[in-house]
Parts: sequence; structure tokens; C-alpha cells
Amino acid sequence: MCPSSTTRPRRERRGSARWRNTGATSPPVRAGLLTVPSLGAYRPKRPCVAERGGQVSTPSIAPPGARTLAILAIPALVIGVVSALILWLLNQISGLLADQIWTAWPDALGLEPYTPWWTFGVLTLTGAAVGLVVWLMPGHAGPDSATTELSAPPLPLRVLPGLALAVTISLAGGVSLGPENPIIAINTAVAVTAVARFATAVPTPLVALLASAATIGALFGTPVAAALVFTGIVAALKSGGSLWDRLFLPVAAAGAGALTMHVLGTPPMAFTVAPFGTPEAIDLATGTLVAVVSAVLGILAVYAFPLIHRAFHALRNPVIFTTLGGAVLGVLAIIGGPLTMFKGLEQAGQIINNPGDYSPGTLALFTVIKLVALLIAAAAGFRGGRVFPAVFIGVALGLFFHSVIPSMPIGLAIACGVLGIVLVVTRDGWIALFLGIALTGDTTLLPILCVIVLPTWLLVTGVPELRILPKEPVAVAEST
Repeated sequence: MCPSSTTRPRRERRGSARWRNTGATSPPVRAGLLTVPSLGAYRPKRPCVAERGGQVSTPSIAPPGARTLAILAIPALVIGVVSALILWLLNQISGLLADQIWTAWPDALGLEPYTPWWTFGVLTLTGAAVGLVVWLMPGHAGPDSATTELSAPPLPLRVLPGLALAVTISLAGGVSLGPENPIIAINTAVAVTAVARFATAVPTPLVALLASAATIGALFGTPVAAALVFTGIVAALKSGGSLWDRLFLPVAAAGAGALTMHVLGTPPMAFTVAPFGTPEAIDLATGTLVAVVSAVLGILAVYAFPLIHRAFHALRNPVIFTTLGGAVLGVLAIIGGPLTMFKGLEQAGQIINNPGDYSPGTLALFTVIKLVALLIAAAAGFRGGRVFPAVFIGVALGLFFHSVIPSMPIGLAIACGVLGIVLVVTRDGWIALFLGIALTGDTTLLPILCVIVLPTWLLVTGVPELRILPKEPVAVAEST
């Protein structure tokens, strides 16, 4: 029998709605490095279950109408624009500060750019500054980036100044992390707070989803990235309508974010390489080799990461272990040079545009130094993301293989190098494929990459994440 519509819902035990503070009442949906709260609490009410002939039939949830999507597109577009503006502002401030630290001040002192003692000193002081922010600022600059994914539950507003300051210092100081995790966290918190104040009818989990999509679109300069990333997430949500009904709002937010970045003058991610042409059988073999080697490097990093993280955090005080991390990064920067510093995307463009300037040994050195720098930066308490540094590692490795196998197309080498390690870092084949294509700007690579990603995924799928899993809070039994 169907329950009466007037039946009172069963009272929940305290703590049973784990996601109450985000507005959801069911576990989050995961896809790769993304976790979003379920939208289950905001689904249209299910019709009563009908029982006929001993069988139970559950009607599907009513899909959102065009009017609903059109109305919700307005806050989605606003979230996209604002998210891009915040990202652009963060990039501008960190870029201006980096120009002062690495160009203006050395010139004023009569130093050559990236003089070894200056490089070591700046990165050590960068570690000390980030450590002080983490130690003293309200909210301690948010959760340790080693434990976070691309998206996470919204942070309290009081945490954002410390997080923004820590990531700005890290970016300007040359730390080998990108802005992706912190900026998504900042934009999500701002969007959730603003919408809760001015548009209370929009569900909080949906706002978090849109802020993540908008920031991903702004980071990569295209809504295609967000559409690929969120396909798995929205497909898993228990809501009505077709897949494109569910993707409509994230794509709107991501498109607004990407267009805003273009209007603000942010250059596209794609670089110019020789076209791939017609694939041959040998290309499948060499491409798979590069992708597998790249993935193996990432897997080695996965198993080393907890050990390095544990070693740094055994020192307890963030000022101590982050300063030490900065000093280690300074030594690595002296060995690898300035191309192995910073988040890695612009530096990847430099070696793509001038591949003949670097010997195989130099490219191998770039690969190893950047991989170690990524592990140190992520483990030592700096705030930042791991995707952009992984892109540089993949590009350097791909160019290494191109230099030792000259017959291998350069675009294929770069794309496969990026695909392998990004697959490990993100656990998302769509992001790996997208970045491989986006960096080369050659869509003719897509068919062969779709084949190469399959054996590479079999290698990766059983490996732990490149992330320190946060400890679950101890549940306190409710007294009766």
C-alpha cells in the first residue's frame, strides 16, 4: 500500500543526515577528482509507488522544464562571470607579485634573474610566509591541499582570506602547484553565500556544482572541459530529464566563465605543434609506450606521496615544515632551472614552442625535478592544485620520447605524455583526453588517444589516489 501523503516522516537520529549543512540528505556523487553533494533533497516529489500484479513500478522523476532551466540559467551565468573574475583577479595579483619578486627586485639589486641564492632564499621565505598564514590566519587557510579534491563542501567565509593569501604567495613564489583546488573552493564558498542571501530558492548543492563548473571552464578556457568532467556526475544524479537537461546549467556556468576569461584577455591553452596526419600502426605502439611510462611515473608518485607527507607533518608546526618544504623546492629549482618552477602551464608552453632547444637529458631532468617538486609542494602544506604541474611533467616526458624517437609525431608524444600522468592525478579519463587534445590543438589525435587511454586506464584503475585521505571524525554515540 502507498503511504498517505499526510503521514509524518520518520524522525532522523541526530547525525544521520551527514550532508545537512550543504542542503543534501544523501551521500555525495564522485567522479574522478570531483565530489559534489547529491541533489536528491531537491528532486521533484516522487509519485506514489503503484503496485499491480505483484510487481512494483516506480515512475520516473519529472524532468525539469524549459522554463525552469531558463530561469536557473540566470544565476548560472552570473556565477560563471563572477567565478571567472575572481580567478582573473587572483592570477593578476599573483602575477604582479611574481614580477616584483623575480624581475624588479633582482634588477634593483643588480642580480641576474633566478640567481641561485636568490631562488633558494625566495622559495624558503615563501614557505615561511605560507606557514605563518596557515598557522595564524582564521581557518588556517582551509584544509590541507594534499587532502582535497577539485571540489569540496563549501568553506566558511572566514577561511577565504587566509586561503586566498596562501595560494597567492605560493603562485608568486614559484611553488610547483596550480591554483585549481583553492580557487574552486573560494568560488564555491562565495557563490553559496551570495545565493543563500539573494536567491534562496536555488538549492545549495546546485550552486556548488555550478561554481565548480564555472571555475573549471574559466581555468581551461572552454566549457567543454566542464561538460566532460561533469558528465559522469550529473548522469549519476537521481533527477529527471535527459543528460543534456542535467548538463544545461553546468555548461551555462562554464561557458560564462570561459567567455569572461577570453574577454579579459587570458590566452587560450592550445599551443602550436605540427599536425598529426594519418595514424599508422607504429603510432599506436609508441603512443601507448609514452602513456604507460607517464602513468607509471604517476603511480610511483602516488606511493611516495603519503611517506613524504607524513615526514613533513611529523614536524607538527606548519611554519617549520612548510619553510623546510620551501627550502627543498629552492634546491630543486636551482638544479632544474626556472622552467621547473611555478604552476607549469606557461612553462609547458615554452618547451612546446621551442622543443629543439632542449636535449633528451635536459627534458628527462625537467620531468624528474618537476615530479619531485610537485610531491614536495603538495606534501609540505602549500595550498594549490596538482593538475597543472602534472601537465608540465607530461609535456616534458612526451618531448623526451620525441627527441629519442624522432619519427614519433610531436603532437602524439605530448598528448600521450600528458594523458598518462593526468589520468593518475585526476582519475578521470575525460580530463586526460581533453588536456592531451587541448595542449596540441589537434583534434585528429582524438581517435588514437581514445584507444591508448584504455590500456593506460587498466594500469591506473586499481591504484590509490594521489591524495591523502582525511581522517574520518570519530562518531560520538547519542545518549539516550
